[in-house]
Amino acid sequence: MKPVQWGVLSTAKIGREHVIPAMQQGQLCEIQAIASRDPIKARESAELLGIPKSYGSYEELLNNSDIEAIYNPLPNHMHVPWSIKAAEAGKHVLCEKPIALTASEARKLLATRDKHGVLIEEAFMPRHHPQWKRVRSLLREGTLGKVLAVQAVFSYHNTDPKDVRNQVEIGGGGLYDIGSYCITLSRYVFEIGPKRVSAVVNRDPVFGTDRLTGATIDFGEGRQASFVCSTQMVRYQQLLILGTKNWLRMDCPFAMPKGWRPQIEIGAQSAPPYGPTGIGKVEKFEPVDHYMLQGDEFSNRVRTGTAANFPLEDAIENMEVIDSIFRAAQSNSWETIQPNAS
Repeated sequence: MKPVQWGVLSTAKIGREHVIPAMQQGQLCEIQAIASRDPIKARESAELLGIPKSYGSYEELLNNSDIEAIYNPLPNHMHVPWSIKAAEAGKHVLCEKPIALTASEARKLLATRDKHGVLIEEAFMPRHHPQWKRVRSLLREGTLGKVLAVQAVFSYHNTDPKDVRNQVEIGGGGLYDIGSYCITLSRYVFEIGPKRVSAVVNRDPVFGTDRLTGATIDFGEGRQASFVCSTQMVRYQQLLILGTKNWLRMDCPFAMPKGWRPQIEIGAQSAPPYGPTGIGKVEKFEPVDHYMLQGDEFSNRVRTGTAANFPLEDAIENMEVIDSIFRAAQSNSWETIQPNAS
């Protein structure tokens, strides 16, 4: 199968240090061009990463007829407008999370996608990793019984005022940046849409961004997910799934360091003894770059026309939950998820 020719909008750190090098290791991705509003930055990044072409504007890259797909790691407030421009230029788009700042903004992408017949998807790389595919298999097989609760934590410490994640006016803050993982993967576990949310948000007094957010998501029939995300706590991540028969814990469910060998632990409802580690079973996975898998799976859909497992509609549903969490924090009460709200 012929590799897809990719272009990258911006020299963002996530692209330079993680996504681009990973995609270059894939079988179906060829990074042919990178663009920046600073032509020097574009040229330096291209030379560093071995990318053939660099452009001093995003428009120039989109005008390159050889480019078939765009990776968009621009700051959050630029995700929708530049994804639309890319689609209008006939390019498929893999856009970093969050795909938008609100669900209403995200819905603007639907008409553009359908009009121009391109793929537009949100880049949540963990869903492409073998450990998450294995978790879904275990859940569908009934290994945990009926899943009733998901508990997730994702945090790091960053107080750099120049970092885009600390600039509220362009979509900074913990909920957009890392809380979105907790929401997406809780929905992945339950495979249904949530009903309502409650939340507490603590904002940085200088940045105005949400630096600590805690939320509970009601999936109906007694099922719930709860999570904490923070941009000013110790670096940590974990996810626990609790069912009527077993529990399952993931030690690195979201963003894996290079070379990380992830594992899932499956417990037992019965009392000890569980085994030498105190748990029922441990499954380990060989190191693999989930950014590489994400790029190749997207490219495969470009070539084959295979339906997406996580289409644009999934990204919009995630934004509806984020919108509701922000409302719940303001109202100090439960807020109903509002699909297709304006």
